[in-house]
Amino acid sequence: MVEGVWCSEAQKTLICVDSYTDGVLKGRICNPTRKMAGFDSLSQFLVKMETLLDELQMPQAYTATRTFPTDVCRIPDTKPDTYLQKGILATFEVKVIFRRHTSWQGVITWQEKRQEQSFRSVLELVLLMDSALRATERREYA
Repeated sequence: MVEGVWCSEAQKTLICVDSYTDGVLKGRICNPTRKMAGFDSLSQFLVKMETLLDELQMPQAYTATRTFPTDVCRIPDTKPDTYLQKGILATFEVKVIFRRHTSWQGVITWQEKRQEQSFRSVLELVLLMDSALRATERREYA
């Protein structure tokens, strides 16, 4: 039996936020199928996340030609500690279910608070992360 990750697990990506100073997002993107990727701004986060989704082909972009993924569901040499990563400020698990209308739709879980929320666009995802990070920031300064 080949060791690897099932499709549903490959769709889950951890966003480990290490700092959020003056609205500038910094952290890491952790997916069990890929090497950890750091980001130093919101735009870097969005571009790296979109690249990851393109590489995984899960979900495929709405306007892309459909194909059967080539061995993307079971990827060997996966590091089991991927989901043990934590952000210094917050950790979000993001599962993108659809990529329609040049955006993402899915579910985000704020791990520290064990709260889950659906999002209908990248903007909504960013606003959800922002609200959680601002709440964390207020608690630190209180």
